[in-house]
Amino acid sequence: MSDATTHRQAGAGHNAAPDLLELYRGLVLIRRCEERLSQMFSEGEVPGFIHLSIGQEAVSVGVMAALTPDDTIASTHRGHGHAIAKGLSLDGFFAELLARETGLCKGRGGSMHVADMSVGMLGANGIVGAGLSIALGSALAHRTRKTGAIAVAFFGDGALAEGLLHECLNMAALWKLPLLFVCENNGWGEFLPTSKQLSFALKDLAAAYRIPHLCIDGNDVALVADHAVRIVAEVRHGGPRILECLTTRVRGHFEGDAQKYRDADELAALSARDPLRIAAGHLAELGFDEAALGGIADEVEARIDVSVEAARAAGFPAFADAMADVYTPAQGAA
Repeated sequence: MSDATTHRQAGAGHNAAPDLLELYRGLVLIRRCEERLSQMFSEGEVPGFIHLSIGQEAVSVGVMAALTPDDTIASTHRGHGHAIAKGLSLDGFFAELLARETGLCKGRGGSMHVADMSVGMLGANGIVGAGLSIALGSALAHRTRKTGAIAVAFFGDGALAEGLLHECLNMAALWKLPLLFVCENNGWGEFLPTSKQLSFALKDLAAAYRIPHLCIDGNDVALVADHAVRIVAEVRHGGPRILECLTTRVRGHFEGDAQKYRDADELAALSARDPLRIAAGHLAELGFDEAALGGIADEVEARIDVSVEAARAAGFPAFADAMADVYTPAQGAA
């Protein structure tokens, strides 16, 4: 059975879309990485705050499956999934979160600022919505340089009230930039449901700026990948689009958040919307048994073990070196 056939039978319908089994592997990789990070954070190994994307993995994997290595993305404070799905080195990723000198940003960025320009990951961002303008600038650069690439701006529904979003939508529409806006709508803006923070829907905002908008189930990775293939092609040749993915935030706003503000019944119902469970169901229909899926999980765990141990063995950055990337030495200084 070919990759394209496998994906079509899972309900996708576009031959260019990737194999569902590989999409599932991507989901497992993100989930297991974040579960490991959660454990390490609770044991005091990971400095600072971390914001986990558990429950939202299908958006990262599905969208990134439609991109080329030349396409660029700007992420959010909940950006581990985006980073891993875009192809960041797992060794460098864990080293960065453990603040080691071998980290992708030499241990200086950490969870909320991990970046790797070599794979088009322009960075996570601790400021809500701030990645939007970075992606806008990247889209303008792609168009100016005629690279044929696109930029993708990931943002949550909590960013919909940010003025910067409105500015970026307006500019992208006016200039017909190759920019895909991906809203990960998990229903929450920090500690309040977005229904209590917003008086409008994203589709109405999109209509105001005359940008095509599509809202889909963001927890079905096959569905996300299928639509992403089509929409990315439209952005590449026809200007900005908005893809709104309805998804679920399983963990709290930050790791350690007890989520006492959420209804217990709502939390209990989240497992039915688990992206891994949905993808595994599609694969079972195609004849993949639990042993095959378990083998993927074992491979992923072994890969993570190697990266974590390499990060632990690496040294910490020298404090004096921090100045090296801040100031440029004056030419001809005595």
